[in-house]
Amino acid sequence: MTQSQEDYLEMVSFLSDEGKVRVTDIAARLGFSKPSVLTALRLLEKKELVSHERYGNVSLTEKGRKFAAEIRERHFLIKEFLLKNLGVSEENAEKDACKMEHILSEETFEKIRNFVNSNNSKI
Repeated sequence: MTQSQEDYLEMVSFLSDEGKVRVTDIAARLGFSKPSVLTALRLLEKKELVSHERYGNVSLTEKGRKFAAEIRERHFLIKEFLLKNLGVSEENAEKDACKMEHILSEETFEKIRNFVNSNNSKI
């Protein structure tokens, strides 16, 4: 799965929290054209991560929900680590977490998860 595909999946998940998801919404939030979004959605459909009917709403499959939840957890924990432990600004923590969530090894992410979780329990 590419970083771009993960970003699309994550955005569908975020938009699902707000209600129905349309191609137009995804394009507006990510700053891409509708044809680019449709191309990405077709690839995600082939991987059985999303469902999209022509001119209809976009939804995550069960497999897609699980994958998106993992991506969102990585994003959230990395952002929390940057904010609370390193004092990075909200804006930069958001931008950096979005990039880092895709490239960190599982080992490094687990260390961050353990660190954040152990520090949150002390608060």
